Amino acid sequence: MESKKNSSFTGSIGFVLAAAGSAVGVGNIWRFPYLAARDGGGLFIFVYLILVVTFGFTLLVTDIAIGRKTGKSAIDAFESVSKRWSIVGKLAFIIPAIIITYYTVIGGWILKYLADYVSGRCLQTAQDGYFTGFITSQISPIVYMLIFLALTAIVVYAGVDKGIERFSKVIMPGLIIMVIGIAVFSVTLSHTDANGVTRTGVQGLAIYLIPDFTGVTFTKFINILLDAMNQLFFSLSVSMGIMITYGSYVKKDVDLDKSIRQIEFFDTGVALLAGAMIIPAVYVFMGTEGMTSGPSLMFISLPKVFTAMGPIGSVIGGVFFVMVAFAALTSCVSIMETLVAGIMSKTGAGRKKVSLVIAVIAAAASVIICLGYNIFYFELTLPNGAVGQLLDVADYISNSFLMPIVTILTCIFVGWIVKPQWIIDEMQRNGEKFGRKNMYIVMVKYIAPVIMTVLFMQATGILNIILNMIINIMG
Repeated sequence: MESKKNSSFTGSIGFVLAAAGSAVGVGNIWRFPYLAARDGGGLFIFVYLILVVTFGFTLLVTDIAIGRKTGKSAIDAFESVSKRWSIVGKLAFIIPAIIITYYTVIGGWILKYLADYVSGRCLQTAQDGYFTGFITSQISPIVYMLIFLALTAIVVYAGVDKGIERFSKVIMPGLIIMVIGIAVFSVTLSHTDANGVTRTGVQGLAIYLIPDFTGVTFTKFINILLDAMNQLFFSLSVSMGIMITYGSYVKKDVDLDKSIRQIEFFDTGVALLAGAMIIPAVYVFMGTEGMTSGPSLMFISLPKVFTAMGPIGSVIGGVFFVMVAFAALTSCVSIMETLVAGIMSKTGAGRKKVSLVIAVIAAAASVIICLGYNIFYFELTLPNGAVGQLLDVADYISNSFLMPIVTILTCIFVGWIVKPQWIIDEMQRNGEKFGRKNMYIVMVKYIAPVIMTVLFMQATGILNIILNMIINIMG
């Protein structure tokens, strides 16, 4: 029987690739590009990069250091230090428990499109109504979801070093090569539309990278800032127990500061490359309107772009969905591992048994999410103003509501209860240099809690009410 305590990554490379695999998910590949296109291109990228090396770094350091220092998964880590703060670990455990119910559904959608491209049915995916027709059917989405969930469970079932680490070492290099390859291809594209207008990939890349200050007001800039902060949660897998769990698997002789810098580099690099991969191609064939198509970008806009490329488009599309499937799988593995580690530590049961139980429970819950587009269909206006279905409600509760709360409580715990030196000592355990130590102290005590409070207020609609009141007063 494999116990939680004797599970570990074999070294820093295994940890970095596994953590980067968790961070590099679907959010990097579809969400980052459309946010960048919508929020002023290079302006969004600049704001995002600043947040990565300050705010994102602070949250990564906190989660990973807590995990290694306590040697426990998220659900037990806080309780082992202070029973009064055990609620933080429990909330952090609830987040991946919710996320897995809909992430596997999205993973199933990706597998469906991958199957279409591999089997030569790629032209069908570009037809109007194809995606809606698929997700509203009652059987097909469930079948693909179960396949995706089974693949995830197999990796987790195999363990930390033989499953997660070995899988990440193979998948991550391949994923990065594919992202770079498609990005280079996208920049070389050129197309003349029916009106005789020629657009090139280089022009699309310029729109993506060069800051656009057109129409940027104070309110607009605040929204860009909040979008960038929201993206950090999608990108870095922080404040959901994952990095605490992975941190608990890191050996004591690993240089955490160096490893965290490498995770930042991998994650941010893939996000930037994803924009260079998607935005130029979409711009060439669909113009600026297609670039801001939002969440529908991956499943509606891109298949049309691949079809417009001609015969080579089926190959590029196939490679793209292989890459997205890899990214989704590495992230879902980390989500399930967090749940498995937490249950193992609470019950003492073995990995194989817990993995199977979690998989069955996740399958049942994910079936309900799938049926949210047909049998259980409804439309609900969320506190942030968005209108969503069952999947969107689950996403809102986990990402927009619970994550900010966990982050705020974690920052208060580290910044004011156990004090930042508690984390710093772990970062410098073997005499390593903690390069951004002073910045970390200021961020975790003051700036991060304030930023997260603002983000929480935005998610709950409170911020918009306050901003509208200020605007009315200023008249």
